[in-house]
Amino acid sequence: MRKLSQEALEVKRAEQAFDRKRKTVGLFGAPLLAILVFMTPIDGLTVEAHKLLSIMILVSLWWITEPVPIPVTSLIGPVLAVVTGIVKESDAFAAFANPMIFLFMGGFILAKAMMLHGLDKRFSYWLLSMSWVGSNPRRIFLAIGLASALCSGWVSNTATAAMMLPICLGLLTAIKDMMAANGRDIDLSDYKYATGLMLMTAYAASIGGVLTPIGTPPNLIMLGFLDQMANIHISFFQWMLWGAIAMVVYFAIAYVVLMKLFPADVDKIEGAEEFIAQRIKEMGSWTRAQKNTLFCFMVAVVLWVLPGFLSMSLGTTSDVLTMYNRLFPEAVAAMAGALLLFVVPVDFKERKFTIKWEEAKEGIEWGTLILFGGGLAMGSMMYKTGLSSWIGDLIVNSLGGEISQITMVAIFSVMALLLSELTSHTAATNMIGPLAITAAVSAGLSPIPVAVGIALAASLGFMLPVSTPPNAIVYATGYIPITKMLRTGVIIDFIGIAFVTIPLVVYFVTWVVG
Repeated sequence: MRKLSQEALEVKRAEQAFDRKRKTVGLFGAPLLAILVFMTPIDGLTVEAHKLLSIMILVSLWWITEPVPIPVTSLIGPVLAVVTGIVKESDAFAAFANPMIFLFMGGFILAKAMMLHGLDKRFSYWLLSMSWVGSNPRRIFLAIGLASALCSGWVSNTATAAMMLPICLGLLTAIKDMMAANGRDIDLSDYKYATGLMLMTAYAASIGGVLTPIGTPPNLIMLGFLDQMANIHISFFQWMLWGAIAMVVYFAIAYVVLMKLFPADVDKIEGAEEFIAQRIKEMGSWTRAQKNTLFCFMVAVVLWVLPGFLSMSLGTTSDVLTMYNRLFPEAVAAMAGALLLFVVPVDFKERKFTIKWEEAKEGIEWGTLILFGGGLAMGSMMYKTGLSSWIGDLIVNSLGGEISQITMVAIFSVMALLLSELTSHTAATNMIGPLAITAAVSAGLSPIPVAVGIALAASLGFMLPVSTPPNAIVYATGYIPITKMLRTGVIIDFIGIAFVTIPLVVYFVTWVVG
């Protein structure tokens, strides 16, 4: 990884100064505002709802400003709810045992096993080695993006970007060597194709997350809110119906825009095929651990998608489907695949299994699970105290009382996108999700389209290095001027929201669940 440019260093210093001010303002300003809201009489709110509104203001502002770690803030909300007498202890922390938590946990363990045994790299290099890719820079660009997107549908976008980065750097080194051999010395920090390849890696890693419910936290958060607040269950298969379409179209937009802005100036990258072939050779043949991991992963995937096929073949009211859903809900399917990793042996004589707990626990993003549980807890309390209905009516009335589905989706999708550019998309979803669902219900609309719209929009954080971990990872290489990331991100965000997110969830999602 090359040394940061002067521009990047100046941007980093400015970010650090802003970050410090943001945290300081949030640390003292949020509690003061929460107290002020509590001391102000508000008509239409019960005492419990009024208290919870104050706590929600504190939690939301601390999620945005991050004076303390986001998972810590997620625990503060339920604790304060108990201390102030809003709910009982068992009710406040019930959300931390929500089945969605275990769906995520199973996904984390499976993803850790894939990374631990190199299954993700094997897939990526296999895709890059295909005959249609060759040494063509445009096709290499496409293959890198596809590998990132497809991996991040099952593995975290951060891990995917970190895995793909060395591959991209190796390919760029091959380009630099080829240019030098032809008497042309290039600076990769000013080389358009290098910038485009880095951005493609980051953007595709975020785009791929929309493919499955476990691809990125906002997906599961919104599914959890729908289940808790509207008693609506969206299956793994149903999500993938629109997740696959969203991923393909988002990806196509990103590819076209990046290729247009950052075209390759050569027709062939000499040494690219040799580079990939050498990496595949170094991996050797399939190991027992890799085969075991693939088997366990496929068990989970089959259990996840089988209800969809049963529904299509036997009907939604089939006794077989009902029994299957009772025995193998999504969380159980995830844990079944993950737990198999601990019992399928690599070397039984040595009692060595596919994964050890010491390895698995490193792959579980405990902070994300806590944040997820905290968000569900706050959403549940808002619903039970009537706070969410009050806020929902307030939003609908402020919009004139009559509001269409497309307007509802547009408003909250844009809110989710803008907020996720500045803070964690998980925290942004936790803040906006309950409000959107209750506003939709108050307006007499289905909450499903707006929930899906928020989840999809939250994954479109492409403007700033701080927007997503993949952005930060590739920006650290020094190959991406901040102005180019900002310009490119604005273009893709706008096209994605206006021509994909809103039409997709308003029309296709409504048709699927209708």
